[in-house]
Amino acid sequence: MRIALGLLTRIPVGHGVSDADTVELGRSVLFYPLVGVVIGLALAGVAWSMPARLDTGLQAALLLSVWVGLTGGMHLEGLADTADGWIGGMGNPSRALAILKDPHCGPFGVMALLLLLLLKWNGLRVVLESADWGVLLVAPLLGRAGIVVLFMTLPYARPGGMGEEAARAVPRSGGWSVCLVSIVSAVLLGCGWMVVGGWVVVLWRLRASWLDRFGGTTGDTAGAACELLETVVLTAWLL
Repeated sequence: MRIALGLLTRIPVGHGVSDADTVELGRSVLFYPLVGVVIGLALAGVAWSMPARLDTGLQAALLLSVWVGLTGGMHLEGLADTADGWIGGMGNPSRALAILKDPHCGPFGVMALLLLLLLKWNGLRVVLESADWGVLLVAPLLGRAGIVVLFMTLPYARPGGMGEEAARAVPRSGGWSVCLVSIVSAVLLGCGWMVVGGWVVVLWRLRASWLDRFGGTTGDTAGAACELLETVVLTAWLL
């Protein structure tokens, strides 16, 4: 859990992620959805404590800033790179992976970031107006459960690094159990089966797209999937 927190958030946990061995990295993936719950609890706490006199749009912007700050924007960076690679790669996995390595953000990445953050901001505004805090836990939970599924069902497209080690060493039986528990937990927290169904459909569509355009998954595409799935869950819940 400490490895997962240290890798996916900016919460100081006093554990050197870079010192973890392959087995530890693989087992840490099982705790990714629980990291989502931690993020969700932090968001719900901040949302609940917002002064009622503040404009709802400003409250939503502040809450979104906390959400981004908790992860250090890591998954958003992956979304921008993935959007550039998905479109700029023109169906060539080698070209797409090369674009993923480019530190610059292209126009497609910028558009993806703007549209996703706009959807999240508006979703949070509605959540604050309705005080429906359950979705603040479920969206980060299912977003990171999606990473577990991708790591277990796709080859790692870019060799080397902690991402490949973690994906290769995920205990499969434990991983599927964690995903099942995540779905059941989401339902118990108030998530409807239509929202879960939408999550499954979008996750499987992203999986097919990553395989076609990148030849598998990477840390960037997994982070992009997390952001997209969070937004899908948030939007579908409110719809």
